[in-house]
Amino acid sequence: MTALLGSLAVALTLGAAPAAPVDPAGPPAPGTSARVAGVDDLAAMAAAYGRITGPGGQLRNPAYLPALVQATSALTVAQLVAQAATPSRLALTAGNVVPGWNVGNPLRAGWHGTRGLARRVAFTNRYGALLQGTVHRPLPGARDPYTGQRLRPPFPGVVLTPGSVQGSEGMYSWLAQDLAERGYVVLTFDVQGQGRGETLPHTTSNALPFCNPFAAPRDGEQLGCPGVPFQQLANFVVGTEDAVDFFTSTAALPYRNPGSAGARIDTHNPFARWLDRRRDPRAAAGRPMRLAIIGHSLGAQAVSRVQGTDRRVATVVALDKLAGGDGDPAVRPRVPALAVQSEYGFTVTPAALSGGSSLVPTPTPAGPDPRRERSAGFDRWAAAGVDSLLVVPRSSTHLEYTDIPLVLPASRYGQAVTSVYVQRWLDLQLKHRGSPRALLAPRLRYLEPRGSGRWAPVTLRAGDQLSTRYCSAYRLTDRRGRVATEGDLMGAGC
Repeated sequence: MTALLGSLAVALTLGAAPAAPVDPAGPPAPGTSARVAGVDDLAAMAAAYGRITGPGGQLRNPAYLPALVQATSALTVAQLVAQAATPSRLALTAGNVVPGWNVGNPLRAGWHGTRGLARRVAFTNRYGALLQGTVHRPLPGARDPYTGQRLRPPFPGVVLTPGSVQGSEGMYSWLAQDLAERGYVVLTFDVQGQGRGETLPHTTSNALPFCNPFAAPRDGEQLGCPGVPFQQLANFVVGTEDAVDFFTSTAALPYRNPGSAGARIDTHNPFARWLDRRRDPRAAAGRPMRLAIIGHSLGAQAVSRVQGTDRRVATVVALDKLAGGDGDPAVRPRVPALAVQSEYGFTVTPAALSGGSSLVPTPTPAGPDPRRERSAGFDRWAAAGVDSLLVVPRSSTHLEYTDIPLVLPASRYGQAVTSVYVQRWLDLQLKHRGSPRALLAPRLRYLEPRGSGRWAPVTLRAGDQLSTRYCSAYRLTDRRGRVATEGDLMGAGC
């Protein structure tokens, strides 16, 4: 019940519609050739609630609700105890005080120690606000769960920045875990003012929070009080940059943790020795490290900027959406980019009301613009001659990428599709495995958690899972920099 109330609070905060009671269309069954194309708008909208109502979804998996209650209770108590132990570092956030908000997918309970390792970390941003996170890595001696090959360290690194409107790191553990068990070291974290991230900065050496709201803003901040309000792009850019600094720190070269008086902090990444720091001669734009940054929503805008300025970053993944389509001069395409973008925004509306934008109501009486998602950022990357891939999962929403229980809309297999393409993209860009054409393979194989420590294989067809309304496009080069393949994943001539 507490988790359900927490989920309702999320819905009220984000203005989402209540879950549909049934899914008349349902998602395509794994391995079939059934297509959503051609069904009416209502059926497509109903499929956008598939994570809740679809076969095997939250309401149709008997293991889900018991796991949710157990995970919510344990996490709520743990977070309250941790907050009580640091009274000068208050995190007055939904993720820290609303039961169920930061749980993520409870069916993943038991991942730590069986499929990978996870460790909680804490560090301060440049303004002294205490940020909380988790680093993930493979088990010692583990094998790739898909190929059976032995995973041998060191591993490429990934830093994952959450979305805005109180997105918290627990909502993204699904992707961090999927990557870690395939041979990556991954950091998820909460930006200032979200999740378990401290609300106020410490701009003096005092243990108590302090800032001068009348001071001149820095680093693109709105006010002289850095990170306040939390809902601003600068907060996510700063969070990403500082998280990368912490992630790449070592015992010999520790993170500086400014303004950390009175806080329990980690001096460096505890999984630092597992991180691959060897120079990569095949990295794009001469970037020396095998490091990716991934962001969702406002976090996606942040990583779209940071990839152009941080020379440690070798590739970027934007989860709704890759930025730059508006001509923002702060977005400079430098490294290969994967964009996974959605048909719908926070709420599910008829296509005629959102054909020009998924996030801002933009009616298009003539019907949806097939190139709508290309124009967000992909076209700019392609025009700059930088490798890029755009994937639009069918009936997907802006909330595909956040694990939230029971209320907010998301398609049944949007996370599976996203994870498969992210895995393929990072394997190509950071591990240099396969070829550009391998990214476009029509079969999508995924291991899905079902509860009680069980992961089951799911096989999907890309043609069944990608949008038929909006283009999924690609422009990829070979090792000599020549265009190897380009076009639309669905063959729609976009």
